[in-house]
Amino acid sequence: MKFQVNRDVLAEAVAWTARVLPARPAVPVLAGLLLEAGDDLRVSAFDYDVSARAEIEADVAEPGRVLIPGRVLAEITRSLPARPVEIVRSGSEAVLTCGSAEFGLLTMPDEDFPTMPVMPPKVGAVGGGVFAAAVGQVAPAASRDDTLPMLTGVRIDIDGVQVAMAATDRYRIAAREFLWHPERDGERHGVVVPARVLVEVARSLRGGEVSIGLGDNVAGFESQGRVTTVRLLDDQFIDYRARLSEEWPVHADVVVGPFVEAIKRVCLVAERNTAVRLSFSQGQVLIQAGGGDIGRGAEVIEADLDGPDIQIAFQPHFLLDGLAGVETERVRVHMDSSTRPALVTDDGDDPGFRYLVMSLRLA
Repeated sequence: MKFQVNRDVLAEAVAWTARVLPARPAVPVLAGLLLEAGDDLRVSAFDYDVSARAEIEADVAEPGRVLIPGRVLAEITRSLPARPVEIVRSGSEAVLTCGSAEFGLLTMPDEDFPTMPVMPPKVGAVGGGVFAAAVGQVAPAASRDDTLPMLTGVRIDIDGVQVAMAATDRYRIAAREFLWHPERDGERHGVVVPARVLVEVARSLRGGEVSIGLGDNVAGFESQGRVTTVRLLDDQFIDYRARLSEEWPVHADVVVGPFVEAIKRVCLVAERNTAVRLSFSQGQVLIQAGGGDIGRGAEVIEADLDGPDIQIAFQPHFLLDGLAGVETERVRVHMDSSTRPALVTDDGDDPGFRYLVMSLRLA
């Protein structure tokens, strides 16, 4: 095998693929990146649950394949000078040359590398910006507790041209709806995808469209020569729609930017895991935090209240995660009482983003 490739293109493809390498591989070969040179260059990684494959242009003199320790290759390609990179397989070594730099990397047995899963059948596509925004709004609400795998995922419900994403960690629910282009009329699917994989896919998007495929317990995401597949989680999930469609007798509209900054400021004197208290009245909201060993903070900003005065308290980072998902200039906070959850939405009549967050007991 022998090929030459642009240094920046190679470094980017290797770094993107290496992100799925397992920290503790079940077998040694799973710590490797598989480089396959043919009409172009394919860089692949697989840990039996998640796979990543990037295809890039390369000048291939001799087709072939080689398995190289992935994290080492990522470190090397990131540090190379801005010169073309040549990789040649020579016996048990892969010799990498870039300018005056040369590395001889011991290869791994590529015949032991598992067969890469293929992209499952395409069910539709959506703009990369819409997809990344939706994942960014929903994924923060997914649980990090692996003892409840269902809660570590994002539920994706497809119904024709409508897609809904939702995640929950039992203390909040985040949901986003958007339109997409289904492959066939009447597409209907409901799956749960690991949130960490969706976040990585969204983070690496470079524009264009994202094609989504669903197959036998596998989801696939493809965009501009990059493919990620992942094993699905159990599709059992809470009835989140019922919890988000309740009637709310009180709501307040607040400009998002000043609201977020005020919460962050007053929480500078709050001890860890203490509440931020919101007191809504006509024309304003009083934001308070602290009162422990450090001190206390308070700030008043404008707010439009529809309903009686109300006081309510939240975990600050839970509330801020919800506000970060609001794409309009103003946020609408829907409330019932100080002891019930509140719903954070865009300020439109039919919001695409909804975030239900538990309230805390007022001291």
